[in-house]
Amino acid sequence: MSSTLALDFGTSNSAAAMIDNGSLRRIPMSSQGDTLPTAVFFPDDGSAMLIGDDAVAALIAGDDGRFMRALKSILGTSLFHEKRMIGGKRRTLAEIVTAFITTIKTRAENQTGESFSAVLSGRPVHFHSSDPARDAKAEQDLRGCYQAAGFQQIDFLFEPEAAALASHQLDTSGQIGLIVDIGGGTSDFTLFRSKGDTAEILSSHGLRLGGTDFDHVISMSHAMPLLGQGGELRRTLGSGLLPVPNAIYTELATWAKIPFLYTRDTLRKIEDMERHAVQPEKIARLLKVIEEEHGHQLAFAVEKGKIAANEQKNDAAIQMGFIEGSLTAPINAQSMNATLADFQIKLGLAIDETLTAANIQPAQIGVLVLVGGSSLMNMVAEEAQRKCPSARLRYSDAFTAVVDGLALATKS
Repeated sequence: MSSTLALDFGTSNSAAAMIDNGSLRRIPMSSQGDTLPTAVFFPDDGSAMLIGDDAVAALIAGDDGRFMRALKSILGTSLFHEKRMIGGKRRTLAEIVTAFITTIKTRAENQTGESFSAVLSGRPVHFHSSDPARDAKAEQDLRGCYQAAGFQQIDFLFEPEAAALASHQLDTSGQIGLIVDIGGGTSDFTLFRSKGDTAEILSSHGLRLGGTDFDHVISMSHAMPLLGQGGELRRTLGSGLLPVPNAIYTELATWAKIPFLYTRDTLRKIEDMERHAVQPEKIARLLKVIEEEHGHQLAFAVEKGKIAANEQKNDAAIQMGFIEGSLTAPINAQSMNATLADFQIKLGLAIDETLTAANIQPAQIGVLVLVGGSSLMNMVAEEAQRKCPSARLRYSDAFTAVVDGLALATKS
């Protein structure tokens, strides 16, 4: 028997669901629950690729191998089809994403006894908000991965519109609601009107900005200075000082690019920086991160520090003891929000554009529905309420609203 699989392939987390005898059924992807980290791990011993919670566990355990996350952000770029040495074999990121999707398909079929030849996949309103050609290429790339994974019929639905289908009955009957879907890689917005058992979509808008971007700027402003970013180098010849180059730090603070820093060429550059550095002890920390492949451990530490600061914990900090003793980067709500101020402005402007596209005034919004893991950031709710002050604020199921809506959409 063949059914349609609803699949939310996310930057940070993925989920699957279906309609079973007329009812929504989420399909657990692991013993941890309904969602699965969008992550993979290639053991150095050449054994099988690990995905999701198993991949994260291998990284945390310090197993030898290559960890990768946020692969969705590479869709539409030339990097997605470049062959690189990963896990002892030359392979492309497209092949890795295909293997990830294939595993989800197989697990779903094993759990349900169904054969899924069709998939309804979520996609952001814009993979790349300022480049229509690259945006179209990103969907083409993802479609190719679904085809290679064995799906014969592949359809897409904007993620915030799926969330509207799943969330429109949250006390919104007859009202206009605004979905604010802040994920790992994109921010998406949908205006809808609840009509009985369905949602009328009024407008949708999105931009390439999400939780991994939040992590990036927090890492650059709070953690990377302890590794020498912003420092100075002595000239090989002549007097005067030069700034420490930013390129390595920028990539180290970018989830998807971390694995590609572990090269001899990168180490040579850092060793040269250390020889000329005014503060060589800080560059030595950077060298250790690359030599011992601690990039993702650092990224997770930044993410945990962000969450602690968002919860306004007094002892919030980015714990970097795996690099050096008691090394920490203090962070609090004030320092974090100052770092994210430009992003908050962009989110507000995107809300304005969503309302303008439907000729809707802020006072007409009855409810704001926050979706996506990064919607839990306080500044998201603050900005949404600032733009629509008379609307009630509701939190939908942050990690499953999109896949629930995708499954409901397969009914029609």
